Amino acid sequence: METSHDVRVWKLKENRGKRRTTYSVRWIVAGKEFHETYATSALADAERSDLITAMSNGKAFSLETGRPVSPTSGAAAITWYDFAVQFCDAQWRRTSGNNRKNVAKALAPTTIAMLRSAPNGFRPVDVRTALREWAFNTKRRSEAPPELAVIIKWVRRNSLPMSAWEDPQRVEDVLHAVSTKLDDTAAAASTTKRNRRILNMAMEYAVKRRILRANPLPKGRGAMPRTSFAVDKRSLVNPTQAAALLGWVWRRPRGGPRLHAFLATIYYAGARPEEVVAMRVEDVHLPEEDAADQWGELLLATALPEVGRQWTDSGEVHEERGLKGRAAEDTRPVPCRPALTRILREHIAAEELKPGGLMFQGERGGMMSGSVFRRAWRSAREQALTPTEYASPLGRRVYDLRHTCLTNWLNAGVPPAEVAEWAGNSVPVLLATYARCISGQLSDLKARVDAGGQLPHPADDD
Repeated sequence: METSHDVRVWKLKENRGKRRTTYSVRWIVAGKEFHETYATSALADAERSDLITAMSNGKAFSLETGRPVSPTSGAAAITWYDFAVQFCDAQWRRTSGNNRKNVAKALAPTTIAMLRSAPNGFRPVDVRTALREWAFNTKRRSEAPPELAVIIKWVRRNSLPMSAWEDPQRVEDVLHAVSTKLDDTAAAASTTKRNRRILNMAMEYAVKRRILRANPLPKGRGAMPRTSFAVDKRSLVNPTQAAALLGWVWRRPRGGPRLHAFLATIYYAGARPEEVVAMRVEDVHLPEEDAADQWGELLLATALPEVGRQWTDSGEVHEERGLKGRAAEDTRPVPCRPALTRILREHIAAEELKPGGLMFQGERGGMMSGSVFRRAWRSAREQALTPTEYASPLGRRVYDLRHTCLTNWLNAGVPPAEVAEWAGNSVPVLLATYARCISGQLSDLKARVDAGGQLPHPADDD
């Protein structure tokens, strides 16, 4: 980082406005002018005094931020890019593949915002790809293709020092970058919140390593965008729509019955797709065909989220994990209703499945790919729904089958604690997520309210 001892601090400037008067602190570092404006003269004078004290103590001033550089902070000794690589590698050792990918996604736009100049010599999409898929991937960094390695080298040379975080305007630029997409439109609130959470972790890591003296990101209410975890009621499918969608999948020429059984398990049992992918034949406990009670049980034990082989230690597309929100070896039993019992029994017989094997396999054996069942679902929506329904949020994601199942259980009067246990959620999360979707119980609830605590009308006593 370039620094200078050639510093001059001017007198306070009084800015008289129609409604209020503000005060500006102005100073020059090696011929470059800087200024800060404050609401009161006391605040401005305190800032000016700090600058003069730093000059008197012989501290060097940054040509980027205009601020005195602390010799103990380490901010001047390392660029943002090099720090980001260190942070990425530290996170890699202790996080899952999905978290690794999210860290890379957050660091890429931050790094672009922390450059001395815009990378105009490269396509924006190539810059983000080089950073996200290679520079911030511990396993692949040294294997970047030549055309992307050139971009990474340029970014490293042009990265600002960590002391740039002392500039409030630079912080604002970074926060804007992590909350917008490549076309400069606003990113989803959940994406912005995730990026800012990761960025906050990076800043705390910098403080811990004594690179920064304090976390420069804004704190308090309003610092994070508001997000809603409530399910959009429009995304839920009714029984007629579900029958049409699953029926179309069943009649699909390639692997239709297999995909139908997979999707029906999500619809009837409310399991997450990554949990159904991981199910094994021995996890499905079905009654005898001639049994009077055709209720079975599914025992969910693991999850296999699809992350991408570049983010996993094993090099496999899926990463084996425990059930969400539970201990590593914990399991979760889920009731298997008679309609699903019939579907799974037929599926096991048709696929000639044996204990020890996966319950739902790919076309050539092995694990079922997320791209396969998502593509089948997209085709089902296009063919089985009306144009208006297809354009709406109705069943837009395979995950909406799980949302529909849990909503149906709640609307059927199953106690929230039981639904939460079957779904693998806590009761507060369950109610916050599905409260807007519960319906069909209003008449009964009105009757309960009306039955208790009603006082006689005074006129009835006459």
